[in-house]
Amino acid sequence: MGRISFSCLPAFWHFSMSPLVLPRLWLPSIRQLLFFGLVLGFLGLLYLLLVTGKVQRSWIRKENFHRHLARVTDIEATDTSNPNLNYGLVVDCGSSGSRVFVYCWPRHNGNPHDLLDIRQMRDQHRKPVVMKIKPGISELANSPEKASDYIHPLLSFAAQHIPKHKHQETPLYILCTAGMRVLSDSQKEALLEDLRTDIPVHFNFLFSDSHVEVISGKQEGVYAWIGINFVLGRFNHVDSERDVVVEVQIPGGDQQEALVRKRTAGVLDMGGVSTQIAYEVPKSEEVAKNLLAEFNLGCDAHRTEHVYRVYVSTFLGFGGNAARQRYEESIVRNTLSKNKLLGQHVGETAESPILDPCLPTDLQDEVLAATQKLHLRGTGDFDLCRQLLQPFLNRTNETHSSLSGVYQPPIDYHNSQFYGFSEFYYCTEDVLRMGGDFNSSKYASAAKSYCATQWRTLKERFDSGLYASHADVHRLKYQCFKSAWMFEVFHSGFSFPKDYKNLKTALLVYDKEVQWTLGAILYRTRFLPLRDIQQESLKGIHSHWRHSFSFVNNYYLFLACFLVVLLSILLYLLRLRRIHSRTMQRCTTPSAKWLEEGLGSTPLPVTI
Repeated sequence: MGRISFSCLPAFWHFSMSPLVLPRLWLPSIRQLLFFGLVLGFLGLLYLLLVTGKVQRSWIRKENFHRHLARVTDIEATDTSNPNLNYGLVVDCGSSGSRVFVYCWPRHNGNPHDLLDIRQMRDQHRKPVVMKIKPGISELANSPEKASDYIHPLLSFAAQHIPKHKHQETPLYILCTAGMRVLSDSQKEALLEDLRTDIPVHFNFLFSDSHVEVISGKQEGVYAWIGINFVLGRFNHVDSERDVVVEVQIPGGDQQEALVRKRTAGVLDMGGVSTQIAYEVPKSEEVAKNLLAEFNLGCDAHRTEHVYRVYVSTFLGFGGNAARQRYEESIVRNTLSKNKLLGQHVGETAESPILDPCLPTDLQDEVLAATQKLHLRGTGDFDLCRQLLQPFLNRTNETHSSLSGVYQPPIDYHNSQFYGFSEFYYCTEDVLRMGGDFNSSKYASAAKSYCATQWRTLKERFDSGLYASHADVHRLKYQCFKSAWMFEVFHSGFSFPKDYKNLKTALLVYDKEVQWTLGAILYRTRFLPLRDIQQESLKGIHSHWRHSFSFVNNYYLFLACFLVVLLSILLYLLRLRRIHSRTMQRCTTPSAKWLEEGLGSTPLPVTI
């Protein structure tokens, strides 16, 4: 008779038993074995799906955590002892002064899908490494040989914060804006040539002739758009259920390739002199080349995931202060014409002022005419002020046109987001205290109430500190006008519907001021990761394999082992069944049939 032995490690698990004493439960049929195997296989597959799903969700949580951590560590002091840290300089030569910004970033991770993680450098006191000097470099138009001496303090300041052994690999860009644009070509070239010649003599930064130039308003707008969306994380194409996406048509070739990625944010910026709008055009639109910027932020020109088409337009004379000046000039011109035609003296004295609906009620103001001073008195009529300002938008009846009749590509108002800076923020926050999410009806109601308030009352509130700390008397006087002007530019000029809910007015993004210089260095250093990718390609491949194996292949290996064990059990049970069948056959031979008849069999004599 056969005996079945079980032997497993450790040794104390060893035991044996006879197949005659095995219950029927341990001897299942073929159908039972198949059913048992299918159930165990299904449970194993279900476990695998649940575990891998948790892993994927944990990846997303980790990615979001790292993004949040990056914003937190961005305000920490920069560790200049880190040998893997790189640096870059951008000098913003503006109309009123020049500023140097020092940026830093860690070594690129070798993934061509990722951009450089550029941040503003911070000193030991956690303050941004920035220095500003006055006046603007354009003031040296008549003495261009002093340009390098003018810029020297900024570069010396930056050189003190960057480790000396890093100077020769630190790119330096000197980019000039509005003030230099108004100079003649010969004046601009003389200033730039002095910088190109003298800076390499005194500093060892990575600097070439192409690193100093006068950029256009379009370039400045593109850089601002890049900087804001970079800080918002809109160029990070990691999948997340919380991210709003948009379908983008990438130009190139005979066919249009559709790509789904994160929705970028548009930018509205109203300064004192000009107003600017910039936003991505996801669909292929026929846009004039001087209004559209198409660029690839990625380090690989053959990859399309970071190709963007951005509409940018700058409107000189449409800033808050410039618009007020144009408005006052119109009032003076019309008043003097009427006085001459009708023989009146309106505005010549404070007793017979020009009534201005764009000033708070009973506010008295003065404007200078060519030869005399004219007096104004506010009537605080917000709606009438809006009507008077509409002609200054220079709108036309053409479809898809904005300020001054300039073409504006269609905006998907149901799937878009815009950030409003400068006057868009000051108008909503400084006095009205409504900065953040913009609500057109609430804003119009608050502005209307402010305009209608007596100037004396507004002044008392200001003296009591009820308005923003940086609000001044000038803001109080022209808040009514600027509120109406911003409203009309946004709704009538750029044609945003009054129920548009995705405008955020802001001064800071993630508690920091975002300069166009961040976008400039991000764009101009976009090819630097190629160096790190080439050096780390093998390491990157190994790291990627190890990462994938540890998080995914682990569970496929577990499932394979599970199936092998399950198959072994099934084979063992099948063998057990065969052994039992053979044993039962031997037990049912003729010589042993009497054992099955029990008491009915003939007793045998036993001799001792």
